[in-house]
Amino acid sequence: MKVYLLIMLFFCGISFAQNTITGSVTDSNKQSIPGANVNVVGSSTGASTDFDGTFKLSTSAKPPFAIKVSAVGFETKTINVTSLNQNLDVVLKSEETKLDEIVVSASRTPERVLESPVTIERMGIQDIKKTASPTFYDGLENLKEVQMNTSSMSFKSINTRGFATVANTRFMQLVDGMDNSSPLLNFVLGNLIGVSEIDVQSVELLPGASSALYGANAFNGILFMNSKSPFIYQGVSAYFKYGVTSQEAAGTNNYYDLGVRFSHAFNKYFAAKANFTYMQATDWYATNYNDKTISGIDRTNINYDGINVYGDEVSTNIKGVGQSLAALGLIPAAAVNLLPNTNVSRTGYNETDLTNNRAGNTKIDFSLHGRPFGDERLEIIWQSKFGTGNAVYQGANRYYLNDFFMQQHKIEVKGKNFFVRGYTTTEDGGHSYDMVFTGINVNRKWKDDRTWFGQYAGAYVQSTLAGMTPENAHAAARATADTGRFLPGTMAFKNAFAQVIADESVLTGSKLVDNSKIYHSDANYNFKDLIKFAEIQVGGSFRLYELNSHGRIYTDANGPINYNEYGAYTQLAKKFMDERLKFTGSIRYDKSKNFDGNFSPRLSLVYSAGERKNHNFRGSFQTGFRNPSTQDQYIGFNVGNAVLLGSAPDNLVRYREILPVSTAAGQAFAGGTTVVMDGLKAYGNSYTASSVNAFSALAASNPAAGAALLKKTNVNYVKPEEVKAFEIGYRSFVKDISVDLNAYYNVYNNFIGNLNVVAPYYGTAQDAPNPAAGPANPGAQTLHALQNGNYRAFQLYTNTDVEIKSFGFGAGLSKKIIADFELGVNYNYAQFDFDKAKDPSFEAGFNTPKHRVKVSLGNEKLFQNFGFNISGRWNSEYTWESSFADGIIESATVIDAQINYGIPKLKSVFKLGASNIGGKEYTQVIGAGLIGQQYFASWTINP
Repeated sequence: MKVYLLIMLFFCGISFAQNTITGSVTDSNKQSIPGANVNVVGSSTGASTDFDGTFKLSTSAKPPFAIKVSAVGFETKTINVTSLNQNLDVVLKSEETKLDEIVVSASRTPERVLESPVTIERMGIQDIKKTASPTFYDGLENLKEVQMNTSSMSFKSINTRGFATVANTRFMQLVDGMDNSSPLLNFVLGNLIGVSEIDVQSVELLPGASSALYGANAFNGILFMNSKSPFIYQGVSAYFKYGVTSQEAAGTNNYYDLGVRFSHAFNKYFAAKANFTYMQATDWYATNYNDKTISGIDRTNINYDGINVYGDEVSTNIKGVGQSLAALGLIPAAAVNLLPNTNVSRTGYNETDLTNNRAGNTKIDFSLHGRPFGDERLEIIWQSKFGTGNAVYQGANRYYLNDFFMQQHKIEVKGKNFFVRGYTTTEDGGHSYDMVFTGINVNRKWKDDRTWFGQYAGAYVQSTLAGMTPENAHAAARATADTGRFLPGTMAFKNAFAQVIADESVLTGSKLVDNSKIYHSDANYNFKDLIKFAEIQVGGSFRLYELNSHGRIYTDANGPINYNEYGAYTQLAKKFMDERLKFTGSIRYDKSKNFDGNFSPRLSLVYSAGERKNHNFRGSFQTGFRNPSTQDQYIGFNVGNAVLLGSAPDNLVRYREILPVSTAAGQAFAGGTTVVMDGLKAYGNSYTASSVNAFSALAASNPAAGAALLKKTNVNYVKPEEVKAFEIGYRSFVKDISVDLNAYYNVYNNFIGNLNVVAPYYGTAQDAPNPAAGPANPGAQTLHALQNGNYRAFQLYTNTDVEIKSFGFGAGLSKKIIADFELGVNYNYAQFDFDKAKDPSFEAGFNTPKHRVKVSLGNEKLFQNFGFNISGRWNSEYTWESSFADGIIESATVIDAQINYGIPKLKSVFKLGASNIGGKEYTQVIGAGLIGQQYFASWTINP
């Protein structure tokens, strides 16, 4: 803090004589234009208009000089200032400029959207004001190309161009240049540590591969959120939202969202800002009680494993239990024949009983900005961001992120043609826990698994001898085994729950521990002022990961795991043919610790046709790649029914667990009562899970036929995946209609995914082992292991050898149809091609609807200070594949609407809005809660 004060005093002590110019900016209807930019021509000095369209500009320039006034949706105007007391009342004419806006992200240099070499979507200050969604981040879903995946009300994952997932490691999100990804998880946690909506300057979205400029993780798209400069946007801003959420399962609940922004430029050398936001709501209840694996069965099934029921993952063969009881002399040997050769699962707990269903987010950030020369030639920024919240993350299991905390700290030096920045990201798991293991270990608090299944088997035998039908015998057996079960809501349940979620051991608890960090630096220099024949840029980045889950998630029980990656790039851009043809070429080299380096080139052409150069055709080709994530390499996470295991060579050695072996024969084959399982056995001595399922279905009736279906796992360690991306597009105005068309074709090789396998405790896995070969045969021993529960299931991280292709196209149209009524519509088509027969155990997880349509209608000038906006979206049904659960996501139609009224004297806008009006509840992720309706009222104050 002393350092901050010294910096502030230093900059505040520097001052020179300043001239102040004031004025106002309105449209042709005399409506004020907030957020208009006012800049001194030939200088970087500028200001912006406040809510009622007035501005105050301080400059060292002396009259005469000129100022340029611009605003999105209006023509730019230049005004000559001849005296300091000149009254500047500027009137801007309305103009459709959506395709003429300036963007930076596509080429790392300012350019018109029309000239962007790739598809780009943008949301500005006015778009945020108009959005009908509860938050600006929710409103991103209405952009063309965007698909939102809602795991929780406070955790939404953005995806573009297929292969959607909650844990979207193929998509990047940068806030003021900082990657928002979790160091531990490698993906973005929505807007947990993002930006407040009253501090957003602009949002830019690049769908598709962007690896050539932004590195390996920008594989399927990248989102840029840029905050407001305190030199330009000054004063105190605030907003408050109150509303309700409505869901059949959760009922009607309150929703609060508020924020405040403080910003001040002490002089032209020093400025500072701070933001605070707070959101609290009741999450969407997850109540999908379908079975995970078998469609159509419910809780009456003896081996039920419900999607949102936890603890029932613990399952065993009840006949094998009987054999163990008989060997101990607890039941007669003949009684074993009364038991069915089938699996039975324990009774689980609903997700709603294992979480408080609270969704929330608190963000605080501040930054100090110094300009040693008093302008944008050089700016030094210190920025700190803190975010904490409650949300549900869905991966292989469902995890409640309870008081999850992230912080980022950045120092950046930037100028007209360069930037150098370094930042660190740190996180703390807080009181987060795995809900699946919570259910499993709460069950074990009142009765261990061996006792529960033993009582079940004994009660089933007794009921059968008493003349009960198998169905009734199973019901009686479960009732007996469930005697003493802790019921939700009771003190015994609450005490057991509290103990489990505070315990880090997967054997007895479910707490997630995480203190991982990222250290990142990057730089860029543009030679445009030194080299004139073309615009040339160079840049690079370095990142160090420090994984520290204390052995709970990664194999880091003996200390943090460190690994690094780095990259460098260059880009050349040049215009030809009277500046109608723009060529851009770039190439990037990236190297990660465990993998060979890769080059990512990109070539693009943009041709501007027509007298006004407003018919813009573009085409691009680029290659991209994605390094395996930290999870792909270093995870060693027991999720109950399987172990998630990364394939870094040192990870396979570090992962070890000691497991008990059942049956006397099994112990003889294993050479003892326990066996050590490690990662090398998982990758080198296992069967594919799909072939084990096929074997199990026939093992009792025809073991030889079942064994013939077994397939030994043939899997390589994970390596980088690659994409070749082709894109063409067209942007223009055609008879006052804004047109944006694009099409893409992607070819993926070495696509990263998961493979489920089963590793026997003993024997040697082989294709179609012979059950008649005798007990000394290693292949026959694996059959014994599979039939007696002596195996460990793994989910491995690997690549498929099958080439995957995806393709699609999009069309966006917008037009002012009557007066100031603006109509927008866009359509996206997406499809992929993967030959499942060539790799039946591999799930590609495209998880994207084939058809999506989005429509909006609005008028911000319906009458004085009053506006409205309605947006609607529809998607076709599609298949969802994930390591947690698979299923069909039904088609959905969602309509959002808002009306707003401005009171300039109060510098305020009041808004009433609703999302999913009149629509039925829908889902975006199999396993997450159905999304209901949300109604809100907001009050925003801007200076």
